[in-house]
Amino acid sequence: MNAQITQTTSFIGGRHVPSLTTYANVDPATGEHLGDVSRGGADEVDRAVKAAARAQREWRRSSTEERSKLLVTTAEVIRANRDEMAALESEDTGKPLTQAYADVDVCARYFEFYGHTIESYYGHSIPMAEDMHVYTRREPYGVTGHIVAWNYPLQLIGRAAATSLATGNCAVAKPADETPRSTVRLAELIHSVGFPAGAFNVVTGLGAEAGAALAAHPGIAHLGFVGSTQIGSQIAHAAADRVIPTVLELGGKSANVVFSDADVDAAVPSLVRSIIQNAGQTCSAGSRLIVAQDIHAEVVEKMAAAMEKVTIGYGIDDPMLGPLISKKQQSRVEGFLSDIGNAQIITGGTRPEGLAEDLTGGAFITPTLVDNVSPGSRIAQEEVFGPVVVAMTFGDEEEAISLANGTDYGLVSALWTQNISRAHRVAAEVEAGQVFINTYGAGGGVELPFGGFKKSGYGREKSIEAFDEYTQTKTVVVKL
Repeated sequence: MNAQITQTTSFIGGRHVPSLTTYANVDPATGEHLGDVSRGGADEVDRAVKAAARAQREWRRSSTEERSKLLVTTAEVIRANRDEMAALESEDTGKPLTQAYADVDVCARYFEFYGHTIESYYGHSIPMAEDMHVYTRREPYGVTGHIVAWNYPLQLIGRAAATSLATGNCAVAKPADETPRSTVRLAELIHSVGFPAGAFNVVTGLGAEAGAALAAHPGIAHLGFVGSTQIGSQIAHAAADRVIPTVLELGGKSANVVFSDADVDAAVPSLVRSIIQNAGQTCSAGSRLIVAQDIHAEVVEKMAAAMEKVTIGYGIDDPMLGPLISKKQQSRVEGFLSDIGNAQIITGGTRPEGLAEDLTGGAFITPTLVDNVSPGSRIAQEEVFGPVVVAMTFGDEEEAISLANGTDYGLVSALWTQNISRAHRVAAEVEAGQVFINTYGAGGGVELPFGGFKKSGYGREKSIEAFDEYTQTKTVVVKL
């Protein structure tokens, strides 16, 4: 492996800003050093917010045509740097190179999609009395703050930055401690196409320092956060203290519900992909498998067989499954697997052995299927964030719905059935922000509204609905 060793700094006001102290960026596949990262804090956040505020005075007055052109051009330069961006993403996260390329493509697609749609986003005229002219305007908040997770760095910051900039805001981003490089590179590309200096800024550093300072800064008018429910609650409190809106995408414990009339052979590949994608480190991963009793044995057998064929290795070599983000996360997943009560591990549950490559330096876990799990157990209720799926059975439709809704989360669910009436009936009862029928999308496409029910968060990103999250309505009343 020939990882890119880079020094990563904050990017503020259109230029790189190093900090006095740094921390090490570690390759999760090998444990080796990828370079030092500037440990930004309150000072850097303050500089970034002020730079964004200066830029926003100009940017908010720009035409939608101007914004559209710059957003679409950003998409083009992201694609032009596709190989470099994918390599950075794969090395930082450990994910297979094919998945890293997909993340780059989706990031570009956000800028393209919002670049095209912003020109069709308007306020409304409201009919009143004949001597009154009433209309609404959708106006930007000002400076938006974005704190994102390490599992999909480019996708997460791409959807936030593109929406914020399209609607006339300027932004400050704090990438995850573990995955800063692609976000800084994105900031360079955004700046290169002609956005005002300071339109998009990045402060690298630790969450407890730079992230906390960003959440608390009085110059931030809107906050977005992707991460754990625990930290999301803290972000929401910080926003509430200053009475500013937030969009929170938090944890998930998403269910694949397989009815007895499902096409099992067609379903199994999607069921496996939904849990091994990004090593299961996806908020919307299909981590619960809820199966009708009469086909339970068949589904478990075919799932186990498919999972045992999953290739494992360094992300840059493009296997099906790469490492977890860190040794800490590896130990966390192993802790869950040591606490399964009377359930049985059907396959996986170990660190990989006997492979052609020595993977002991990385944070690897084999794809794991745990059967006969108690619905109320810790592993069935809490987010493992690894390639671990837990299986349980149901007898009738009502029990299936009860199990699907039986956690604190509600991000994604999928229903596998050939009965279209049942599909629509159950979809209406499932408590989740997205419900897929005979397919599974870990968050779905750029065009689809995405967000959670219950403790999976609130607000919607992606799709046209995201524009409503990043703008505020002003009503204008004119007496004629």
